[in-house]
Amino acid sequence: FPREEREMIRKRKLALAVALCSAVAALGIGQAALEAATQAQPTVQAPIFEVDPLWPKPLPNHWVLGNAIGVGVDSRDHVFIVHRQQSVLENTEAGAAAKPPISECCIPAPPILEFDPQGNLVNAWGGPNSEYDWPESNHGVSVDHKDNVWVGGNGSCPQNSSDANCPTGTADSFILKFTHDGKFLKEFGVPHQAANSNSQTSFGRVAKISFDVKANEAYVADGYGNKRIAVIDMDDGKIKRYWGAYGNKPDDANLGPYDPSAPLAQQFRNPVHCAERTTDGLVYVCDRPNDRIQVFKKDGSFVKEKIVLPLTRGDGSVWDIAFSRDPQQKYLYLADGKNERVYVMDRQSLEILTSFGDGGRQPGQFFAVHSTATDSEDNIYTTQPYQGKRVHKLA
Repeated sequence: FPREEREMIRKRKLALAVALCSAVAALGIGQAALEAATQAQPTVQAPIFEVDPLWPKPLPNHWVLGNAIGVGVDSRDHVFIVHRQQSVLENTEAGAAAKPPISECCIPAPPILEFDPQGNLVNAWGGPNSEYDWPESNHGVSVDHKDNVWVGGNGSCPQNSSDANCPTGTADSFILKFTHDGKFLKEFGVPHQAANSNSQTSFGRVAKISFDVKANEAYVADGYGNKRIAVIDMDDGKIKRYWGAYGNKPDDANLGPYDPSAPLAQQFRNPVHCAERTTDGLVYVCDRPNDRIQVFKKDGSFVKEKIVLPLTRGDGSVWDIAFSRDPQQKYLYLADGKNERVYVMDRQSLEILTSFGDGGRQPGQFFAVHSTATDSEDNIYTTQPYQGKRVHKLA
């Protein structure tokens, strides 16, 4: 090549070499920056869950679920759910339950169903009986350390009711306790009592119950009529203590609709939807319409709170709580039936780490994810009322 062309080729090669070195250097700087950022902001660790679309197995006898309103797990990882038969009878799907029947299917299943870990139905019972009062609208189901089954209710008598047995006020002002296979044990409280958050004898439409085995105490989310947490003796049902929001004495005054721009309410709003105990002696309370979790010591002393999606109105964002089964109960699982998600939270900090679910009727989607519980393998179970009418297992 002529001298001028050789000089041009040399300059081009030099420019390419400089560009290549610059690119390599930039990549090195970028990698170093990425590593530094990773070290500065550790990766958040949280469990991941996927729905088991084949759990539970189909029900026998043309049975179908109504509003699946509560879920609990026993010592063998058997799953108990409670649902509302009336929500099937009021629907055209209950053709076989019509009088006379108009089709071969369907019939509302008994109110309480027990499934084994594989999703097989192993028992079914419950409903009105001459031995006890059955709730107008059953709600939560909880299983204690003896595998006894506790049931609450949130039904109320109609306004200006003419029924002498159901005067205007609260119908389901009591709690039922059964053996594992449905034998009636105890009824705590008195039916058809008006709401009174300072009552020592009755409850006000109980949402859910948890247990302190060592102290022989049950923690009652009391709940749809009353605005308190009540602690009762597990044997005789006597109320030992109770408290309202922030540990205040409960007040039944109507607070009006929740307003996210207003100062934080100093009382619970209805419903107070859960009261879940931890192994380290704390009580986590679902103040559902106020979009908050409040944490207390066992004596009712206020510890802290967490506001969750504070712009959520109506039914609110804090529906139910379950804990992971490791000794420290590291994770808290929060069901949000208004935004249709389950949040995985760090229990100590109450930081939301991740979430799963969305609104819909496909497996893994929710329509009013209402109640939640965990088993010994840390699987999550959820129930859905309203148009959902089902139970999910998330493993």
